[in-house]
Amino acid sequence: MKLNERSLAFYATCDSPADNAGFLYKRGERHTAYHRRWFVLKGNMLFYFEERESREPVGVIVLEGCTVELCDSAEEFTFAIRFSGAKSRTYVLAAESQAAMESWVKSLSRASFDYMRLVVRELEKQLEEMRWGPAGGCGGCQGSPTSWKPKPSGLERSLERLPPLPAVLPKENGCAVWNNVPEADRPPDTSGCSRYDSEGNPRLPPLPLRRRASSSEVGSTGAAVAESTSTFCQLHERYGREVAQLRQDWLERR
Repeated sequence: MKLNERSLAFYATCDSPADNAGFLYKRGERHTAYHRRWFVLKGNMLFYFEERESREPVGVIVLEGCTVELCDSAEEFTFAIRFSGAKSRTYVLAAESQAAMESWVKSLSRASFDYMRLVVRELEKQLEEMRWGPAGGCGGCQGSPTSWKPKPSGLERSLERLPPLPAVLPKENGCAVWNNVPEADRPPDTSGCSRYDSEGNPRLPPLPLRRRASSSEVGSTGAAVAESTSTFCQLHERYGREVAQLRQDWLERR
């Protein structure tokens, strides 16, 4: 795997939060002596520096395809990071205390993407069980998510029982007549004047006769309009004074 050293150095020393950080003793690959190093865990990458204030890491361990386990060594609180493969290197580390060792073993074991994938799958399974219920559970919880449908409410059930509306509603005098459905039963016509023509279409009713308004009606209508106008002017003037007073009080309090 090819890594960009400059990008790794920036990621190791940037202000992004670390999953774990602290001093550990690292055993050398050629020599068995332990060296104190500052370790920083970010995601699935374990960086180690010579000192805490160092700006560039000495190395990085990609925690994929490995296992973290305790090991027997002359040093106390020792654990190892083992990779699968015949020629793979094993990193032996030692903590300064029992609590620090347990913390590092736990965080390193959960750093790989394989572990995160297992956690996500388990959470998805629990979410599906919360939504649809476990397999073989209650009858109302069975079924796939695509086959489940919410039960209709009382209003929806009542709307389903209504008869379908016609494609084109007949009109009388420009207004739709809802009870003039062609399939509906028509009452017998006893007046001798049928409301439908020979083709079954509704006939237009005769227009009402127009009459001229009397002078008294015209006068009363004008008086009502004048009274409503004067009332509106009074209300407008009254509330206008209140708004002006409130605005003046607000300006004085500033």
